[in-house]
Amino acid sequence: MYPVTALDKYTRLEAEALWRQSSDKQHRNVIVSIGNATLVITDPQDRPLTHWSLGAIARENPGKYPALYHPDGDPDERLEFAQSEKEMVEAIEKLRRVIERRRPKPGRLRILISLTIFISIIALAVFWLPQAVKNYASQIVPPIKQKEIGLEVLQLITEFTGNPCKSTLANNSLSLLLENTIGGSGTLYVLPNGLEQTAKLPGNLILISRELVEDYDDPDVVAGFILAEQLRYDQREIFKEMLNFVGTFATFRLLTTGNMPTNALRSYSKNILIQPKAEVQSSELIDRFHGKNLRLSPYAYALDVTGEKTFTLIEADALSDLDFSPALPDRNWIQLQNICGG
Repeated sequence: MYPVTALDKYTRLEAEALWRQSSDKQHRNVIVSIGNATLVITDPQDRPLTHWSLGAIARENPGKYPALYHPDGDPDERLEFAQSEKEMVEAIEKLRRVIERRRPKPGRLRILISLTIFISIIALAVFWLPQAVKNYASQIVPPIKQKEIGLEVLQLITEFTGNPCKSTLANNSLSLLLENTIGGSGTLYVLPNGLEQTAKLPGNLILISRELVEDYDDPDVVAGFILAEQLRYDQREIFKEMLNFVGTFATFRLLTTGNMPTNALRSYSKNILIQPKAEVQSSELIDRFHGKNLRLSPYAYALDVTGEKTFTLIEADALSDLDFSPALPDRNWIQLQNICGG
């Protein structure tokens, strides 16, 4: 409600003005008086023409004369006061200021609600959105693209390890080892330096240290490390782990351009060489080995020469009635041991 004392002070104030009902109408001489929270506009014979709410009046030319007013939002209708009616203009301006000060202002509750919403949006952007983007990317990026990224990481890894070892005869033996261990679900690469045992990359690329093929007489040792690495790959979301490592920006880049920043992948490639091995359950490992008719004992003794820590794996062979076969025939194993030049 408008302040009664402020209105009462001007209830007897009248002034002459020019009034235009719309832009296509002529100006008319009118009498303007202050009514109950309104400007009352009448003709010289005191016949009402219209009235304007004091709370909804706008001035076109503040501080200038003739003073021009119009209903807020309707500039076509207009009142024009000459400078001789300065008292009325000052009264209208004072009432407009009083009314503006008394308008309801956003309260503390509204500010608190707005602040809460703002903080919630920031929290979503900081905590929920990054992980949501990574989850989404891990679901929609197809396996062929994941393998392409894995090969790019492998290329960066070779900056530290050297290129994967190759030779015509040994490559055939490596393919046979792949078939006898994990089938056609992955790809094996033997690296000459910088890798301890095995590692895995997106696209089911399994990296093997040359020591595993050169330092053991039994092909079932390297076969065991391959099966264990494949089990880790199957149990963990390797591609998603990579996205978590490279970060939200790199993931956005992948979703929008189909590529990832090389620097992010290079950092990830360094981490691959030093990250610790995740534990695998003995029961699941036994199932993998025996499902391929492979012995666990050579792998178990390679992990612990005393056999104390890997007794469960060793015992599994003794209790099995399977007819075990070597991971590779002797001829192929000798060829594979020379894949990096002996």
